[in-house]
Amino acid sequence: MRSLLSILLIGVPVTLILCLVGLSRGFIEDSQKRARGIGADILMRPKTSSLLSLNGAPIPSQMIAFLAKQPHVKLATGVVNVAAEGVTLGATGINYEEFIRMCGGFQFRSGGGFQRPDDVILDDYYASQTKAKVGDTITLLNGKWHVSGIMESGKLAHIVMPVKTLQERLGNGGNVNQIYLKLDDPANTNPTIQYLTNIPGLADYPIYSMEAFTSLLNVNNIPALAGFIAVVMGIGVVIGFAVVCLSMYMAVLQRTREIGILKSLGASKGFILGIILSEAFFLGLGGTILGIIMSYGAAALIHALKPASLPMIIVYDWWPIAGSITIVGALLGALYPGLTAAAHDPIEALSYE
Repeated sequence: MRSLLSILLIGVPVTLILCLVGLSRGFIEDSQKRARGIGADILMRPKTSSLLSLNGAPIPSQMIAFLAKQPHVKLATGVVNVAAEGVTLGATGINYEEFIRMCGGFQFRSGGGFQRPDDVILDDYYASQTKAKVGDTITLLNGKWHVSGIMESGKLAHIVMPVKTLQERLGNGGNVNQIYLKLDDPANTNPTIQYLTNIPGLADYPIYSMEAFTSLLNVNNIPALAGFIAVVMGIGVVIGFAVVCLSMYMAVLQRTREIGILKSLGASKGFILGIILSEAFFLGLGGTILGIIMSYGAAALIHALKPASLPMIIVYDWWPIAGSITIVGALLGALYPGLTAAAHDPIEALSYE
């Protein structure tokens, strides 16, 4: 029972590590997929904005028409991105006709496009999360919206609404915070970006190719995330160390007489230490396997409850990393009890009650 409880407690930090990595990778891959689904070649963002934040001077809507007239630009459309629920789920206001021409249209599971100003389109993940259906009225951004369609996930955002209605409700004066450009030929992307950045007044705007922008979406470019993952891994090592240390120390106390018998039969200190470390290794291995199994359960639960807000995936390449971290912590935790057992005097061990 002690061993089973130890395996369970070791498995918890393994699950924590795998869930954290799965969520971070899931967010990034979901963002990359939805960015690629837009069909644009170039993205313009507000001045002073960062990769993950649109905070900065908004882009005047007049800029859309100006960019649409530039060489090789086939279509320009502006969008308004806003946090819909916390920081993990956003909504996007679009010009429906322009966006359809850019991406080729949404794949609707049910319903269709906007028919009235307060219409909203939800993707299947968010509709599943909120149990919303076509024709329902939902509350978003402190207002009521009518669900006109449920679309297949993978384009732009989980929640899409008319840009003019969103601008009016936000009171942003008709500005946008991102502009997408579709070119006559994707081969002209880099020359067009160079041309635009040389136009007076556009030099301060971050302008990316969509390929470059999606490549920037990775764990290393998210502030503090890599450090946070390292802290969680450190906590996992500490938990594994403490659990195994306590478990193996109790095991050594309970097996003092057995250790004395082994030593009286000629067992060396290295042999005794090897027995303790071997048991710790298998505790760590068992905890790793259980942690992996529990991560599948956590992913299924998250997908059932919050598929849009928390897009978790299973990251297979982190299994050996999490396992190595756990086993190292377990072996370190067993070192002191193992050395204590190896140092037992056989006479005293045999007389231990």
